[in-house]
Amino acid sequence: MAETTHTLRELHRIHIQLSDVGSRLERGPRQIRAEETKIANLEETLKKAKEEVKQTKLMVSRKELQLSERESKILENRGKLNACSSNREYQALFEQIAAHQQANEVLSDEILEGFERTKDAEVAVRDCDQQLTLAKAELAQVKSRVDEQKQMLESELARLTNLLSEAEAQLPAEIRVDYLRVSKGRGEDTLAAVEGGICQGCYQTITAQSYSELLQHRPVSCKSCGRLLYLPEDRRVGQA
Repeated sequence: MAETTHTLRELHRIHIQLSDVGSRLERGPRQIRAEETKIANLEETLKKAKEEVKQTKLMVSRKELQLSERESKILENRGKLNACSSNREYQALFEQIAAHQQANEVLSDEILEGFERTKDAEVAVRDCDQQLTLAKAELAQVKSRVDEQKQMLESELARLTNLLSEAEAQLPAEIRVDYLRVSKGRGEDTLAAVEGGICQGCYQTITAQSYSELLQHRPVSCKSCGRLLYLPEDRRVGQA
């Protein structure tokens, strides 16, 4: 039965390697999705920044038109001042001119602020555009790297799967049934080594009887986690 213990060790080693290869295969698509999400977020940010530039420029244009119209109105009213027939009419025109001038001062400040906002938004557009270009280049590199690794990992996965089948075939029939039952969906958690009388899967202490059976190379399952147990290669009979 010592051969069975050796096979269990080998099975666990293969399961660990399979789990690692599987994780690396899954990691590639996740990395690609992360880069794609980053690009989508940058594209949305760029879209908003461009819209900010557009709307700010439109706002400035509207205010510049209002400013021009008021300036024309001021000139028109100034021309009417000399033709006034009464102080009341003169005062009314004078007040209109003053009101337009005051409004134009506010408009001028708003236009200058709009110019600043436009400049800031244009800088944001350039920065975001540069980031987007870099992100797309990074995505291309990630895809290339993932595709290259995928071929290697799929080849390794096939090799390990064959090794697993070969090792499973070496298990005695009565143990193979329990092993296959436990191994469904559990992968490397199917088995666990025992160190110092402790299951290395769940870190619970096994019973003295279970440990004794392991020393006799008999099949033992952890009563806490259900993993099939085995002793490391350097374990000697009588060591606890």
